[in-house]
Amino acid sequence: MSQFLDRMKERARADRKRIVLAEGEDIRMIKAANMIVAENICDVVLLGNEEKIAEEAGDISLAGVEIINPVKSDKFDEYANAFYEMRKAKGMTEEKARETMSNPLYFGVMMVEKDYADGMVAGAVNSTSNVLRPALQILKTAPGTKLVSAFFVMVVPNCPYGEKGTFIYADSGLNENPDADAVSEIAISSAKSFRDLVEAEPKVAMLSYSTYGSAKSELVDKMQLATKLAKEKRPDIKLDGELQADAAIIKEVGKSKAPDSDIAGEANVLVFPDLNSGNIAYKLTQRLANAEAYGPVTQGIRKPVNDLSRGCSAEDIVGVAAITCVQAQMRDK
Repeated sequence: MSQFLDRMKERARADRKRIVLAEGEDIRMIKAANMIVAENICDVVLLGNEEKIAEEAGDISLAGVEIINPVKSDKFDEYANAFYEMRKAKGMTEEKARETMSNPLYFGVMMVEKDYADGMVAGAVNSTSNVLRPALQILKTAPGTKLVSAFFVMVVPNCPYGEKGTFIYADSGLNENPDADAVSEIAISSAKSFRDLVEAEPKVAMLSYSTYGSAKSELVDKMQLATKLAKEKRPDIKLDGELQADAAIIKEVGKSKAPDSDIAGEANVLVFPDLNSGNIAYKLTQRLANAEAYGPVTQGIRKPVNDLSRGCSAEDIVGVAAITCVQAQMRDK
């Protein structure tokens, strides 16, 4: 386990939060809940049918885990009514609200909205769109944020680049083809996420196959404009572009290709032009460099809701739960 994840767990323990694991009938969620309790990371809630969870758990202890069946909960009517009031202007009916709230994803997000929980983790079974839809309908975006995006924390062993081998790759999980303004928003959100989670100063590189106009195309134009917009919105952030990946993270290359840049060769937050490049890059880094990849972690939602890869392990869920705790702590501050 990396120092990064150790630190996430340490910080989670220091200011205890309650995290909902919405897909409670999945064995990976059950194992993760057991591990979270054993490691004393946070209070944990499993959502689902109690009998199914017990049957799936077998000999796995769920002592200390709160299990809630949404349709049997004494909060069900309150949450269904609250959802109806939120959405009635968009055609929501009371009957449909009750049906919707029986879905653990919606129930879990409403628990977060009503401050019964501090964050939710799901996606081991459900698609990203299914996980994020209730979050956007109920929690909406954070104040001052235009866009919800996703990133991976990459921890590369024996790596001299970034923040001792730690990077944020964004957006590598959600926005397929963001325009320049959206890319600028992703950069700003990612800088905050890096500071919150890694506890170091973000140095943001807006990546391209071009450095400082070495190539000409609409793709390059987009990253140049995204850089300009991000700098105008947040001149306090150390950010530059457009930069090729080697110019962004390797000092010698950065000095050669972008000698006037204050972050070239030192970047620790890598902002990609689109989901294609971001997702490909994180998977290549993970496999070829034997890197640890934590995410996709969601940013820009008013309260933390995090999506998982459907190929995740129980250990992955524990890690994302710890990160969710820290996001909740930083939101409180």
